[in-house]
Amino acid sequence: MIFTSDTEDALRSAVALVNSAEEPDTLATQDDLDAFLAANPYSGRIDRDEVELRELRELRPSLRTMLLAPRDDMAQHVNRALNEVHLAPRLTTHDGLDWHLHAVTDDHPLAERILVETAMALIDVIRMDEGSRIGVCADADCEAIALDLSRNRSKRYCSTTCANRNAVAAYRARRSATR
Repeated sequence: MIFTSDTEDALRSAVALVNSAEEPDTLATQDDLDAFLAANPYSGRIDRDEVELRELRELRPSLRTMLLAPRDDMAQHVNRALNEVHLAPRLTTHDGLDWHLHAVTDDHPLAERILVETAMALIDVIRMDEGSRIGVCADADCEAIALDLSRNRSKRYCSTTCANRNAVAAYRARRSATR
């Protein structure tokens, strides 16, 4: 594990939210929101209404910018995000998770909590100078974010779909070169 489990979870969730904007958009309906929340569980207030869905959809571009920013710019984005929300940090344990930090109260809107959790996770990324673990997918036709939490820094693609598509293309290129 490179980061603490709550940092890794926050980064995975933020990347999943940002990548939901890629075609086809996978955060367009309430059912999509339910699927996102099932895959990325959050404690605290969850409204599951149109306002929450709209706020999450609107959050995606700023999260993308924050996640892909160079280190110094990322720090500025993190500071801006933390200044936008009234912080009430506290250590907590819930749902079988060990002690971890919640920076805002559980009654904040979900989009605000995701923004702050992402900013808090990026503090670790910045402090450890590990920004290279977050980048755009290596597939030439994909703009999704790839998050590399592997020990050997080997993840280049956002998904197994992109990785498999590129492996097949490389295999076919090698095969046709030997003919």
